[in-house]
Amino acid sequence: MAKKTKKTAKKTKKESKETKRDIKIVNIVVSTSLEHDIPLEKMASTLSNTEYNPEQFPGLVIRVKEPKTSALIFSSGNVVCTGARTMGEVKESIKKIIKSLQKINVHITVEPKIKIQNIVASGAVGMDLNLNVLAMKLNNTEYEPEQFPGLVYKLKEAKATFLLFSNGKIVCTGTKSEQEVHDALDKLIVNLKKVKA
Repeated sequence: MAKKTKKTAKKTKKESKETKRDIKIVNIVVSTSLEHDIPLEKMASTLSNTEYNPEQFPGLVIRVKEPKTSALIFSSGNVVCTGARTMGEVKESIKKIIKSLQKINVHITVEPKIKIQNIVASGAVGMDLNLNVLAMKLNNTEYEPEQFPGLVYKLKEAKATFLLFSNGKIVCTGTKSEQEVHDALDKLIVNLKKVKA
């Protein structure tokens, strides 16, 4: 008898897992200005964690080990930082970049204003998805299974783009705050349930 109860408990656990949705931020892309000209060649020749090929691209890439991020730095002092998962990590990375610049006698005196350009989040909606049905019933979708297994769904009202997979896994991009990520996910789930109904 006890065995049976265990089985039922397991089933309930599985059922609740199916309706469970979760999403977490995996990348925050920000831009800022250090309001100072940056000698990129000097930076590339002095700092080991940099890459600079001006013939191919005008920006220098600098990699920060902790938190694991990388940034594009332009001679104008504009910076695009990517790879952080929290705003705390963004700020820490930019502080480390400013510290690196001190090694080549570039002293940044401004507190850089950080602007979020894009947030990438990944997670799951907690249900299997029939991508063929979604491609037919939802507006603003792109689905070419021969080329890529995911369906692209542009959620105009949330200014977000989702990548949906048949196992319920999702990637969300285009949002500019954590709140927007959650709002977009709520709207997505409402739309998915309408199609399923």
